[in-house]
Amino acid sequence: MSDGMKIIAVNRKARHDYTVDDTYECGIALFGTEVKSFRDGKISFPDAWAEVAAGEVWLRSLRIAENPFASLFNHDPDRKKRLLLHKEEIKRLSRKVEEKGYTLIPLSFYFKRGRVKVELGLCKGKKTYDKRADIRERDVKRDIAREFRRGLH
Repeated sequence: MSDGMKIIAVNRKARHDYTVDDTYECGIALFGTEVKSFRDGKISFPDAWAEVAAGEVWLRSLRIAENPFASLFNHDPDRKKRLLLHKEEIKRLSRKVEEKGYTLIPLSFYFKRGRVKVELGLCKGKKTYDKRADIRERDVKRDIAREFRRGLH
């Protein structure tokens, strides 16, 4: 990773369940208490997804835990968050999402120069046999690497 980047969380299950066709880096419109929770790593997004509505992209099912020190000024942990993208990118995403089978999935969250960013993936769902083929391919690569290491020693 480059300087000034700190990874908060990665959605490894997304790459297993979906084929990622394209990725976009997005900012998120957050409250101050939400940023503090991000810094503490208190987020959960096992089934998070994004939708394009009225020319804006919204992130759904992302749970940001409440900050225990915020008291009265705390945020709603389940509110939908607005993603910050350029207008042309939003148009491109909305055309793709309208096609059959495409969805927007957050792949990772990270800080870049002090700002929270999301890597948003334009994904298509995998079938069960695709997942098995990926697992088989990964096992074969692992076996080849193991044999190669044995041959070096």
